[in-house]
Amino acid sequence: MGREAAGAFGRWFTLNDFPVKAALTAVCDLNEQVLSWYTSVPTVKLLTTDYKELLGDPDIDVVYVALPHNLHKEFYLEVLAAGKDLLGEKPFGIDLEDALAIKAAVKTHGRFVRCSSEMPFLPGPQRVIKEIQSGRLGQIIEIKAGFLHSSDMDPSKPINWKRQTKFCGEIGVMGDLGMHVLHVPLRLGWRPETVYAQLQGIFTERPDGRGGLAACDTWNNATLSTKVDIDGHKVPMTLETKRIAPGETNTWYIEVLGTKGGVKYSTKDTKTLWTFRIDGDEQLWQRTDLGFKGVPFPTITGGIFEPGFSDCFMQMLAAYVAERAAELKGRFGCVTPEEAIASHCVFAAALKSQANQTVEKVIYP
Repeated sequence: MGREAAGAFGRWFTLNDFPVKAALTAVCDLNEQVLSWYTSVPTVKLLTTDYKELLGDPDIDVVYVALPHNLHKEFYLEVLAAGKDLLGEKPFGIDLEDALAIKAAVKTHGRFVRCSSEMPFLPGPQRVIKEIQSGRLGQIIEIKAGFLHSSDMDPSKPINWKRQTKFCGEIGVMGDLGMHVLHVPLRLGWRPETVYAQLQGIFTERPDGRGGLAACDTWNNATLSTKVDIDGHKVPMTLETKRIAPGETNTWYIEVLGTKGGVKYSTKDTKTLWTFRIDGDEQLWQRTDLGFKGVPFPTITGGIFEPGFSDCFMQMLAAYVAERAAELKGRFGCVTPEEAIASHCVFAAALKSQANQTVEKVIYP
């Protein structure tokens, strides 16, 4: 993600009439080979393997931290104590307790902090949000959202930190992918009240890279059946986060159905928005081909061209910078610490549901 950020800042001038200039000026990485890649970035003045050197630089305003989940609390708190603003990675702490500690530090130090989640900044999700907010769907009757990978389909794939509880947390795949799935529902005010979780381990061992096997003790797949209150109506919302989803490379999707209409979008077909309407005695799904129009922050790219991952990542960074400068102006913003904590509350209830095979109430602080 660090190199994605470098690419986004390198194209910053392509944002049309953007009110704030931003540049990558310092990078910290323990891997000297990775660090050497950034020597080609002309704005970078500091390359270091010691993060304290970076935090001590008075010219650095914001720090983006992309580390394994078990390190979030320690390093996020150091960034805040150093007087820097923070863009953190999901899940914003290895568990709910750590997320709450980070939020308390945000309040103590008074820094501007947001959490990473890129996919909703594509034109498709933005159009989904507008359709929902328009009221054209009528009474909402069902919601489905998910993020699906096939990255762990190969059982011979070596173990890494995302497949070990001590590094990624007991929440497993929910911590890795869940914030992406909950970003839009939480922003729309749809907070799960209850959850029934079906969590799957599937592959319990993987090669350790030294000729042996290591325990793969995280949840690979999670399907959460939740209930949300929308205008006084109890609505089922299904949330999927999966690393073993056959045929899915990197699929983010959302589908919302109502009594008068519906809308759905999936990155599997990046340009396509589906909308549902009733015309007399006929029920119609309509396909709309999307281009670049609809991103929160317009760029030099023409509206007829389709966006990709690097574009939605850049839009996320633009949203962070704009909101930090009080220039968001009603546009879609990054995940707030409160939303990250709400996601952890859902995941904590899901773990309890899995353990007891019960429907659990989601408890928010």
